[in-house]
Amino acid sequence: MAIKDLANGRGTASDAGGGGGDVKAHFVFIPMMFQGHLIPAVDTALLLATHGALASIVVTPSNTGRVRPAVDFARKSGLPVRLVELPLELAAEGLPDGADDVDRVPPDLWANYFRALARLRAPLERHLRAHAPYPTCVVADFCHPWARELAASLGVPRLCFFSMCAFCLLCQHNVERFDAYGGVADDHELVVVPGLERKVEVSRAQAPGFFRGMPEFEKFADEVEQVLAEADGIVTNSFVEMEPEYVAGYAEARRMKVWTVGPVSLFHQRATTLASRGNTAAIDADECLRWLDGKEPSSVVYVSFGSIAHAEAKQVVELGLGLEASGHPFIWVVKNADQHGEDVAGFLRELEARVAGRGLLIRGWAPQVLILSHAAVGGFVTHSGWNSTVEAVTAGLPVVTWPHFADQFLNAKFAVEVLGVGVDVGVMEPVMYRLDQKEIVVGREVVEKAVRSIMDGGDEGEERRRRARALAAKARAAVEEGGSSHGNLLDLVKNFEFKVGAGCDAIA
Repeated sequence: MAIKDLANGRGTASDAGGGGGDVKAHFVFIPMMFQGHLIPAVDTALLLATHGALASIVVTPSNTGRVRPAVDFARKSGLPVRLVELPLELAAEGLPDGADDVDRVPPDLWANYFRALARLRAPLERHLRAHAPYPTCVVADFCHPWARELAASLGVPRLCFFSMCAFCLLCQHNVERFDAYGGVADDHELVVVPGLERKVEVSRAQAPGFFRGMPEFEKFADEVEQVLAEADGIVTNSFVEMEPEYVAGYAEARRMKVWTVGPVSLFHQRATTLASRGNTAAIDADECLRWLDGKEPSSVVYVSFGSIAHAEAKQVVELGLGLEASGHPFIWVVKNADQHGEDVAGFLRELEARVAGRGLLIRGWAPQVLILSHAAVGGFVTHSGWNSTVEAVTAGLPVVTWPHFADQFLNAKFAVEVLGVGVDVGVMEPVMYRLDQKEIVVGREVVEKAVRSIMDGGDEGEERRRRARALAAKARAAVEEGGSSHGNLLDLVKNFEFKVGAGCDAIA
């Protein structure tokens, strides 16, 4: 298996990265290759590099382009960071060519994909042993249980990385730990999450547990839980000031340290890096900015369902008509528009003509953080993925929550019920990755009402906006010197630094 060290970094800790000088620690980041996991992991690695640690980031070939602009910018700025590109052994697991790109994994071969990821362990270990300085810590996405064997063989600590909030993690953990679904036959029956001061209700359909209920993944789900329980700590893209009781509660429940280091998107303080963050297409971010520059402050609603979630054809039409009826300017990121056939394509063209100047449709990738940070944007219709949720918090924006699957339901509850910055569209069960073919469609009237609620909403709407602005101030304070996330980054470097006299450039 060919391996590329894309930084060409060899030698000792004194020449470990782009900036030269001694590095204090060497963190090896192993992200999950979904954009929602990959981008915050890379941002976290770059943040650690700003505090003097070498960060090696493992990527597969199709993902190198997604992160290279941010990494190259960091290296040119003098930060010690490397990309380590490892190809997946696709044929060995019955996967087609190109399936290291998660958008090209056939739906019935997800188990094969995860087995292919596990095959990275041996070549990655060989690479790390051959390229000084020796690692001091492995930081692996929780979806990589095989990282336990890697860290054990290297003889270094292992941290689990989550692109999730502590509220979600604690709810999911307590539901499983206290067997809250025991004796509940209906997957849609709501149960109270045990062990919380606040009453929070979920169903098995909304929060089944990581990889639970997925065909071929039950054993894998057990392994994920076991490996998580044996970790040396947890790193999350959140911040204590937003959810202090849940950070403390999860650390206590897991009996391990939880380092909150977010919002990690705040690493990108310049428009150039914001525009390139996760960019997989040659879309001109300047076009978005020029369009937004012509709008009144807080007048535009931004609509995006992330990198995985997508709307079916009927839902595309209802969403578009609801946005049109709301009367508010909008930017709508339409994913996989070409997969819905000519009827939907024709509808979108007609809609664009009717809302010309008021509505901007983006097909494919969009510079989300750059858009959210623009003064003209006043609200966000989101699938409630955690990255999108925390990016809305960072921008001080209220949200319309429209969960599709997985942790998104708990994130939506967090935004609406705990933080008080959201309005929910009422989706109560997953709309993706279902075993049946049930159609779930949010009507245009619901869309219109939800958009009007966050953009106008009277006294309630103003209170949501006030809370959102207050959270944004806390988010920025968390990453500044003296803030909780800034302190946790320093603590990570200190806890996993090279030991004096151990020979930081030694090869085990």
